[in-house]
Amino acid sequence: MRTILTGLALVGLALCSAVGSAAGAAGPSPELVAYGKALVEAGDCAGCHTADPAKPFAGGKRIDTPFGAIYAPNLTPDRDTGIGGWTDADFTRALRTGIAPDGSNYYPAFPYPYFTRMTKDDTLAIRAYLATLAPVTSRNKPPELRWPFGYRGLMRLWNAMYFKPGLFEPDQTKSAAWNRGGYLVTGLGHCGACHTPKNYFGADRDAQALSGNEVGGWFAPRLDGAARTGLKSWSEADITEYLQTGRNAKSHAGGPMAEVVVNSTSKMSDADVRAIATYLKSLPPTRRETIVTPPDAAEMKAGQAVYAKLCIACHEADGTGSPRIYPPLPGNALLQSINPSSTLRIMLDGAHTVTTPRAPNTGEMPAYAKQLSDAEIAAVTNYIRNSWGNAGPLVTPAQVAKARKREANGE
Repeated sequence: MRTILTGLALVGLALCSAVGSAAGAAGPSPELVAYGKALVEAGDCAGCHTADPAKPFAGGKRIDTPFGAIYAPNLTPDRDTGIGGWTDADFTRALRTGIAPDGSNYYPAFPYPYFTRMTKDDTLAIRAYLATLAPVTSRNKPPELRWPFGYRGLMRLWNAMYFKPGLFEPDQTKSAAWNRGGYLVTGLGHCGACHTPKNYFGADRDAQALSGNEVGGWFAPRLDGAARTGLKSWSEADITEYLQTGRNAKSHAGGPMAEVVVNSTSKMSDADVRAIATYLKSLPPTRRETIVTPPDAAEMKAGQAVYAKLCIACHEADGTGSPRIYPPLPGNALLQSINPSSTLRIMLDGAHTVTTPRAPNTGEMPAYAKQLSDAEIAAVTNYIRNSWGNAGPLVTPAQVAKARKREANGE
């Protein structure tokens, strides 16, 4: 669930005075710093703000958006190029309203529309942790946005139209776990930044929350209760296992989500991951699933031939594969998504199962970009998306060619 765009473009923000009067001259307590670290991991701040692993949180990472590129800023306590000179008020205002200390507006790729739901105590705990980092001199790079999006003043209009400031409001009719999950999913975890469809101006389509969205050439799948392409068939245990290990008996994490698992959800507490699962399992579908017209017999036969030659050894004739090593294909929600981007990326580039402390064993799928033509990849994709009870919209060779071109351009 997470991020991942220019998002966290300042999730960090503030430092030494982290706890101000509450911590006194002695500085923040170890407990507060540890809690702040846990929050930073839950928000996957490092995922956007670390370009060089040797310089964590020093920024410089390029984040592509539909409007151009933004570079994540330096969150270390360097006073000249980082956030070492920020006050508590600067930090809180930036995180929860998207306004910089100099009064300028941040772009919503930094997910302040989600962070606005965070409590002040949590923002200051994050600040306390960031204050403990080693200062790194790393000047922030200006954005590379298409005209007219480079004019930050336009963000005032965007905020007036789309930004809804306000804390997460607990539902007193729900359990504590549900409310904690809601706080993490809709706030700190900013899952909708990737998984919610956007309008022309990059704002969430709230009526279709968490119903899937294309991000950087991948498709972030539905997290609602859709029967075929959502999480209806997943249990809370399935979701928990997936977030903690990057895999379960139904699917494996790939692309940007694999990074989120490694950097964020696999490090979260058991209680918080289960809370996320509790919340997600309660979500009804926010839009209808697409009615699918099956591929014709010739297309299915062509796809079956490719599958029998290259895929059957790992995924078996019936598609069941080897759960947690080679993901099963029947009933696979991502595989049946209306947008085939993630499936095509895996077909073209191959896949590597991420390793986490709970699941250290690896799995590999070779790349077929050089071995198969656009028509062959389209055919085998259509075959696995429409066999064993699956139903996925038709994929054309032109879509494969487009995905191939995007991959070649590094998009």
